[in-house]
Amino acid sequence: MDSEETKKEETVEKISSLPLRKRLVKLFLSTLYLSAFTFGGGYVIVTLLQNKFVNELHWIDEDEMLDLVAIAQSSPGAIAVNGAIVVGYKVAGIPGVLCSILGAILPPFLIITVISMFYQAFSRNVVVQALLKGMSSGVSAVILSVVWDMFVGIWKQRDAVLLIIMAGAFAANYYWNVNVALIILICAGIGFVRTLWKVRRGKQDDRKSDKKRKSLSDGQGGKS
Repeated sequence: MDSEETKKEETVEKISSLPLRKRLVKLFLSTLYLSAFTFGGGYVIVTLLQNKFVNELHWIDEDEMLDLVAIAQSSPGAIAVNGAIVVGYKVAGIPGVLCSILGAILPPFLIITVISMFYQAFSRNVVVQALLKGMSSGVSAVILSVVWDMFVGIWKQRDAVLLIIMAGAFAANYYWNVNVALIILICAGIGFVRTLWKVRRGKQDDRKSDKKRKSLSDGQGGKS
């Protein structure tokens, strides 16, 4: 626990040491670059965001990134934009959110606008079709990398309940075609109930420890 708190303090210090203007510029340019060169959907940009803000800039630690990804996945809307929003808010608050959103949506907006103007030429071009097929193979590998990183993060916690939830969610969607929204709601409900149970159990343990301390102090007082 001490090491985790130390890492969080170090990331906070690293972020706060930069002026807000530099943080916003760096945030905008980073999300703009990642969005411009991301092909294959939001799950691809998750890995790129992790590499940029966790491994390179060290603005966010791995556990926090896993939580931010879970929030982005569970929220309505495109995961790429959601991911940029939660990262931007973590780094620079509301101004960071605005810069991240602008950086995330500007490249696809411009690219899709140009492609829509020349759609017929692109759709029939053999070179473009070959490029798309090649990129789809690379995107599949990147998505597998995202899944593996998230699995390792959960596995490191050594929590049997989380592993059962993960396996059950996968089976429900893959084998029984359960709606993803329903799976997310059920998992969120399980997490909520489990957290409440842990909080209440922690309070009960605190009360028991307080009673033991009180009885020990009373016993020592009686002996004296």
